[in-house]
Amino acid sequence: MSQAFRALLKKVGSGRHTSESLTRSEATEAALMMLTQEATPAQIGAFMIAHRIKRPTAEELAGFLDAYDKIGPKIKSVKANYPTMVFGIPYDGRSRTAPVQPLVSLMLSAMGCPVLLHGGSRMPTKYGIPLIEIWQSLGVDWKGLSLDAIQEIFQRTCQGFIYLPDHFPGAHSLVPYRDQIGKRPPLATIELMWCPYQGNCQVVVGYVHPPTEELAKKTLTLTGNQHFITVKGLEGSSDLPRARTAIIGIHQGSNEDRLLLHARDYDLGSLSEEPLQALPDYLVALKETLHGKSTGLSPATVWSGGFYLWQSGITQSLKEGIEKAKALLGSDRLIKHLSSLIQEINLHRNT
Repeated sequence: MSQAFRALLKKVGSGRHTSESLTRSEATEAALMMLTQEATPAQIGAFMIAHRIKRPTAEELAGFLDAYDKIGPKIKSVKANYPTMVFGIPYDGRSRTAPVQPLVSLMLSAMGCPVLLHGGSRMPTKYGIPLIEIWQSLGVDWKGLSLDAIQEIFQRTCQGFIYLPDHFPGAHSLVPYRDQIGKRPPLATIELMWCPYQGNCQVVVGYVHPPTEELAKKTLTLTGNQHFITVKGLEGSSDLPRARTAIIGIHQGSNEDRLLLHARDYDLGSLSEEPLQALPDYLVALKETLHGKSTGLSPATVWSGGFYLWQSGITQSLKEGIEKAKALLGSDRLIKHLSSLIQEINLHRNT
């Protein structure tokens, strides 16, 4: 048993009236002891549930991110015409609405905007479809690659993926606790804000509940992140909703632009979001959308793709971004880019 961790656990788990928040340095210490398994399983589980009951502070989450920055994987800066976009999406995936994020990523990287994603396999508590499986259905298998290989692929294709089991086993070792305690612990919240990239970038933070957005804003400000986007997306993802207002915050330094976007204003609206069908049907529709066939996923892909093409700087307006997204689906540029990505991955896998 770690006596040092026991003291931190006691501080956050002493009850409603006597528990205290950790300082940033204490939170870093606690996270490091969990990530390295210096704390015992009993201590880790107790901390996670106690911290959830207490509720995290921005200072604590900043400390957790400091720990990730200290021992976690990092992708080095690459030269590009646009800042890298790092998408923070809940690792436990999607279970109700159909994801389009990988198609959006391909649009951005095909146009020269680097995109870095991170995540794992199916996770509690939702066990929804994760990004890694969607990529695999497109022929892109990020599993089993070294971090050096990811770096080279990223540099050549503007597309990268940090896969927890391969690149951050310490963080992956904490995943089973989510199932054992039956809840996503506050430590899992930082997956929305984590930026494993060393260079000019903007982080996209997906969220569901407004308090999460406020927490993210304060946390990223504390960590010195100067450019990030908050999106009240589908199931907490970065995919923009079409059946309701898309609530978005564009943060640049101390400035925030609040956007309330309506897909119907661009003839892309819907009375309901595209549901996640049976997995084989969804994956077929995803491929057909990529190749330019009109599917139920097409408007969602154009809506989100157009927005991020605009925010990346590739286009000068949302309207122009939407037109560019329409043109990219099924284009030689997008299909050849996907083929190049697959070839690069296979090349590194076979060497």
